Amino acid sequence: MPSVLSIQETNAMTHFLDIHTTAPTDLRTIIDDAQSMKKARAGRPKGQLDDDQPLAGHMVALIFEKPSTRTRVSFDVGVRQMGGQTMVLSGSDMQLGHGETIADTARVLSRYVDLIMIRTFEEATLLEMAEHATVPVINGLTNRTHPCQIMADVMTFEEHRGPIKGKKVVWSGDGNNVFASFAHAAKQFEFDLVFTGPEPLDPERSLDGLYTTVRNPDEAVANADLVVTDTWVSMHDPQSARERRHNQLRGYQVNADLMAKSKPDSLFMHCLPAHRDDEATSEVMDGPHSVIFDEAENRLHAQKAIMRWCLGV
Repeated sequence: MPSVLSIQETNAMTHFLDIHTTAPTDLRTIIDDAQSMKKARAGRPKGQLDDDQPLAGHMVALIFEKPSTRTRVSFDVGVRQMGGQTMVLSGSDMQLGHGETIADTARVLSRYVDLIMIRTFEEATLLEMAEHATVPVINGLTNRTHPCQIMADVMTFEEHRGPIKGKKVVWSGDGNNVFASFAHAAKQFEFDLVFTGPEPLDPERSLDGLYTTVRNPDEAVANADLVVTDTWVSMHDPQSARERRHNQLRGYQVNADLMAKSKPDSLFMHCLPAHRDDEATSEVMDGPHSVIFDEAENRLHAQKAIMRWCLGV
């Protein structure tokens, strides 16, 4: 399997595959562009086109092996606002990797569309798509990372609290794919990341050195500028795994008592969907620290900026 870096070095396309393989200067350009585009749309109807229509004449394929709400709607709306057109495809529509190799699918799609966003299970699927596509490919999520989400999270923090550089971000819960992208972002955007969660759910070893671990959540959130969590179980986890994870993670719930131990002006984020009163209480999710719906909205603006960056428009 080719590495992400080898793909980016040998493929003339500008892919957005992961935060740690995108230069910090480019990441900053994307965030700044997203903020500008959001301000330019303030007060407009959601279906009104952007003034410059940078994707006019462009066709974008949105591929979903995993179901989605925010990723699907935000990319679809974003393309349309920028004057482009979308083709939404499921894995079953395409028999992705079954009836045809992913490489051949990438080659064929590149003849029809100008940009591919794929939300898939295995990272290998994303990398093979990018290796063989002759148009840019965007990582909409894999089992290992979720970079579009974290770009929206950084944007959200900065619009509320200014530059994230030097700030303390605490993740409470499972060291999953969303955490992995936070760890990549910690290095690229230069903020301090703390993981608090049970040892069996520690992040993958490849992320070592990008964060610190504090097992006690009360100690972990001390002086935190941002507290983040995610669902304890995946939609694909069997019932036995759900019960085990609840037992493992119950002590890492983000509740009012935990938030009170962070900074008075700290923020709370959750990428959604949430299982309210499991990983976070409704009191926190609907409380004064929470910016979860700004975070969800900013998926739209951040991804529009990513698409523009990929296409150079």
